[in-house]
Order: sequence, then structure tokens, then C-alpha cells
Amino acid sequence: MTTEWKTVSLFPIPSVIYLIHNNVQFATLTYVDTSTYQILGNLKIVTTGILFRLFLGRRLSNLQWMAIVLLAVGTTTSQVRGCGEASCDSIFSAPIQGYMLGVLSACLSALAGIYTEFLMKKNNDSLYWQNIQLYTFGTFFNMARLLADDFRGGFENGPWWQRIFNGYTITTWMVVLNLGSTGLLVSWLMKHADNIVKVYSTSMAMLLTMILSLFLFNFKPTLQLFLGIIICMMSLHMYFAPPNLLLDKPLTVKLDEEKLIEVSIDRRTLS
Repeated sequence: MTTEWKTVSLFPIPSVIYLIHNNVQFATLTYVDTSTYQILGNLKIVTTGILFRLFLGRRLSNLQWMAIVLLAVGTTTSQVRGCGEASCDSIFSAPIQGYMLGVLSACLSALAGIYTEFLMKKNNDSLYWQNIQLYTFGTFFNMARLLADDFRGGFENGPWWQRIFNGYTITTWMVVLNLGSTGLLVSWLMKHADNIVKVYSTSMAMLLTMILSLFLFNFKPTLQLFLGIIICMMSLHMYFAPPNLLLDKPLTVKLDEEKLIEVSIDRRTLS
């Protein structure tokens, strides 16, 4: 448990980035509809790969870059609605501010994830100690934002701590528990894997979501969703499979191997 201020002082940075990112997300939704917002959110897959290379110095092969782009295409395909629906052309009808905020949100999300991975792997501190530092600063910054909103509104509805749990139900608490568990799992991925694994796990979750929705809701899968899942699976295989499984051996190598096998068989028969 490193307690040096030089190390601890690095943890407020991702908290500030996440705070800005959360507010940019809400600002984006004031300009675009939910479908366009989801599609713009897929840009973070590509921005994560770019920042992964620039800030952490991780080299990616050409096949891996193609896989990352293919993953973004697959997730976008799964979220595109059919042209028979009224909102088919809404993707290209949003104001320019919505697209700019969407790109900014994708960059901030990737930057926060890359910086958090850097902090998690900076030393061998306990993962739980690192989480305590990260979320403590995040709590302080969000409390400051709530207090600033109260001052701006003249405390018309009372201080934030008196109404923080207003409207909470058992469903709300389950969502909080789910998001808290997700945060712990993501921090584990940052510590022992990397941001690319996190991106793939998030994108492939739509397959599990589709299966659960079939049983829990009256959900009818679309062709776009099936195509998106297939593209994402191809991307998953391209990124993580060994290169020798993705590339065929040259014909000359295969012929040489066949000759060696024939020679060895001939020697055995002679002996």
C-alpha cells in the first residue's frame, strides 16, 4: 500500500476525466437521439486502440488493427435500425455539435481507461487499495459538483445529501450493485489484462444480452444484430488468435515439408 503523495496524487486525474466524460455524455444526448449516441459511442473502440499505442507504447500488428476496426463496425452494425423505421435517417440529421461531443466523449473515455491502466500497473500495490484511492477522489469531485449545483440553484430543493436517495427502489439498488461489481471487474482487467480486453468483453456482452432478452422480454432479434455478432466474433478471433492460425503457409514450405516426409518414409522402408 504505497502512501507516498507523489503516487497518490496521480489518482485524481482519471477521476476528473471521468467526471468530465459523464457530463459530456449527457450534453451529447441533448443533441442526438439514443441510437445515434450508441453508434457514436463505438468510436471509443478505435480511440482506445490509438491511445493504447501512443501512451502505453504497445505495438499492434496490422491484423490486430484490422480487428479493432472490424469490432467497431460490428458493434455499429448491430445497433443500426432498419430503414423501415422512422428514425432510419436520424443518424445523419443531428446537429454538428452532437457529433463533436460524441467524438470528444469517445476520446475522453479512451483516455480515462488508458490512464487508469497505467496507474493500476504502475506498481504492485493491492488492487483494492488502488480502487479505494480512485473512487475516493471520484466521490469527492462528484460531491463538489453536486454542491456547486445547489449553490447555482440557491438550494431551492434543499442540500443534495437530503435528497440523494429520493426515488430509490429495489431495482435502483440492484443497478447500483451491478455497476459497482462491474467497476471491480474492470479494475481487475486493467490490473491483469489491458484496455483492449475490456473493449472486447464489453462489445461481446451484446451476445449475452440478446440471449437474456429473448427469455426476459418480448425481444425479436434483427438481422443487423446477428450480422454484428458474427463480425465481432470474427474480430475477436483475428485479434487474439496466433498468427499461424490466420495465415496459410506458403506453397513452397508445404512442398518442402511433404518432401521431407517422403524421404523419412523411404529411409524407414529401406531400413
